[in-house]
Amino acid sequence: QVQLVESGGGLVQPGESLRLSCAASGSISGYAMGWYRQAPGKQREWVASITVDSRISSANSVKGRFTISRDNAKNTVYLQMDSLKPEDPAVYSCSAGPLPTLPRFWGQGTQVTVSS
Repeated sequence: QVQLVESGGGLVQPGESLRLSCAASGSISGYAMGWYRQAPGKQREWVASITVDSRISSANSVKGRFTISRDNAKNTVYLQMDSLKPEDPAVYSCSAGPLPTLPRFWGQGTQVTVSS
């Protein structure tokens, strides 16, 4: 089992950037990692994922703006979010699992707010 702790959320203006981090309590080298988000009143939405061999997938809504990456040596996964839009605010959570489509462990999430 692995525990995940997200950080890096905050309040930014449209067009600005944030980098989210997800630190794991143990090794992530054997896990596919992902980022999801949930806005108030909406279902949780997949944002991006990265496989154990660093193949990346991302949702169309964030493609070209958000980049997922992993550092196995630090047991950390990142989400670089550029050109943030008013529709991006949500609680962003990271996940770990055997496959990108099978998240098994979840973090508590970090709030991202975009407002002018």
